[in-house]
Amino acid sequence: MRIKVLDERGYESALLGLSLSYKQDPDKMLEVARRLASKEGGHNKFLESIVLWLDITAPRYWWQQFDTYRVGVTKQSESTMHTMTKRPLTQQDFEHPIPAETLAHLNELVANKDWRQVKWLLPEGFLQRRVVCLNYMALQRMIRQRATHKLEEWRAFIDQVFKQVAHPEFLQGE
Repeated sequence: MRIKVLDERGYESALLGLSLSYKQDPDKMLEVARRLASKEGGHNKFLESIVLWLDITAPRYWWQQFDTYRVGVTKQSESTMHTMTKRPLTQQDFEHPIPAETLAHLNELVANKDWRQVKWLLPEGFLQRRVVCLNYMALQRMIRQRATHKLEEWRAFIDQVFKQVAHPEFLQGE
């Protein structure tokens, strides 16, 4: 699983918006923002104005859970239907090694350009790449809900996000 922050925007605008309620200079709003970031009920709505784009390569079984998050999240992905038969598959295409017989069978189908069968038989550990656009509020919700999830990929996702975002302090809980 790989996560890369491609771009992050809106920090200054979010603090400007937050400053309107406090009649303060946006430069003085960082401490207020840090205090409000973990509060729900509209107190942290400025987080919706901070947007980031992530390049994520993850197994299909993880994407199924990620797809739970639809509000404030858009995704563009590799099309398995259009790309599946362009080249033979290797063990590097999977989160964990698959049986050699399974890989050989899939590659027979790839060679025959039988994308339907490949798609039907593709193991859940197949890695798919997506570019995801979301805001800090949606990301904070994911982190809160998945921080103790039994799938280790959620912890890897959270760890990689915290290491790369510009303002991890806005994503932490109370």
